[in-house]
Amino acid sequence: MTCALITYALSGLETIVAHSLQSKKRVRQNAKRRTINRARKSQVKTQIKHFETALSSGDAEAASEQYKLVARKLDKTAATSTMHKKTAARKKSRLAKKLNALKAKKS
Repeated sequence: MTCALITYALSGLETIVAHSLQSKKRVRQNAKRRTINRARKSQVKTQIKHFETALSSGDAEAASEQYKLVARKLDKTAATSTMHKKTAARKKSRLAKKLNALKAKKS
C-alpha cells in the first residue's frame, strides 16, 4: 500500500487523494465493502435486540426462537469475515448463557 490511499472527510464528502489507478480502485472497493460490512453488523445488532426483548418479556419459547435467528445471523456474518469467527462464537455463548438462565428460572 502506498501513502496515496489517504482520504479526507470534508463535511460528509470524501475526496480521494489516490494517485495510481490501482489505489483509486482500492479506495472504491474499501468504501463498498465498508457499507456492506456495516449493514451486516447492524442486522446482527438488531437481531440481538429482538432476542433481548424476548428475554425481558420472560417468554422462554420466543427467546429460544430468537436465539436461533441470532445464531444463524452471527454464523453467516462470521462466514463472510465481516466478523471474526471467535467473536461470533463468544457472542452466541453469552446469549446462550442468558437464555439458559431464563429457562432455569422458569423451571
